[in-house]
Amino acid sequence: MTIPPLRRALPLSRAAARCFGIAALAAALSGAARAETVDIQYGLTLAGLPIGTASLAGALTRDAYKLDVKARMTGLAGMLTSGRGAGTATGVNAGGKLLPSTYALTSGGGSQVYTVRMALKAGDVAAVDISPPLDAKVDRVPVLETHKRGVLDPVSALLFPVAGRGPLLEPESCNRTIPVFDGAGRFDVTMSFSETRQVDVPGYKGPVLVCAARYNPISGHRVNRKSTQFMADNRDMEAWLAPVDAAHTLVPVKIAVRTQVGTTVIEATRFSVGRSAAVPGGSTTASRTAPAE
Repeated sequence: MTIPPLRRALPLSRAAARCFGIAALAAALSGAARAETVDIQYGLTLAGLPIGTASLAGALTRDAYKLDVKARMTGLAGMLTSGRGAGTATGVNAGGKLLPSTYALTSGGGSQVYTVRMALKAGDVAAVDISPPLDAKVDRVPVLETHKRGVLDPVSALLFPVAGRGPLLEPESCNRTIPVFDGAGRFDVTMSFSETRQVDVPGYKGPVLVCAARYNPISGHRVNRKSTQFMADNRDMEAWLAPVDAAHTLVPVKIAVRTQVGTTVIEATRFSVGRSAAVPGGSTTASRTAPAE
């Protein structure tokens, strides 16, 4: 899970996808006998106060993935913001390197719905549709075509696949730079190993990797915004990653980001992993759910 600035850290910012390359994904999923299903529920807090809930669910194999993300603000936060958002992404896993195919994210409600549709081919952006379009600003850094190549969308960036068949919970599994393009801008998230800790979440009890994160804006951001510089200088960002063995990947059970108004924490309240029969198009039929500890 990417750890972008707060306006992108929660899956409530932009969204929706132009489906491209579905045939390749369907072939990969139908070729695999079984897929691992993941269903993680999260609680969201800001400065220690609960502000909402989120979820990450999908089907994963060693070759392909389909992910769905949802978030909903509650209480005062829900009254002051758009309230909810949802995103989805599909793609293939090429030996530990994710190659997204489609991305879709939507937020808001009523007359204030914001959507992004993005199609990718082998990790290169092929088409983007943003509605309503971004306002032109003189201080916005232009997005170059080179910034759209070899990237991950914000939903795909929540997966941390590991190449080969070695142990998942090794320090090297943290160490990576994640190039993210959200349809409007490009930023990199540089991850590095911090420590190994133990967690006890309903559905998973065991070790996790704690990875420190740094945010580096590349393009699409507004250079005159103080929040951009704050996040670029921010050293208080981390992700806690738990293993999904069959898909040989890691997924976040906790993300913490210091913001200008306090620390935002997204932390798992339930962790469920199971097996399902893969069918063409990426849908699955569940056969087992991991019991709670």
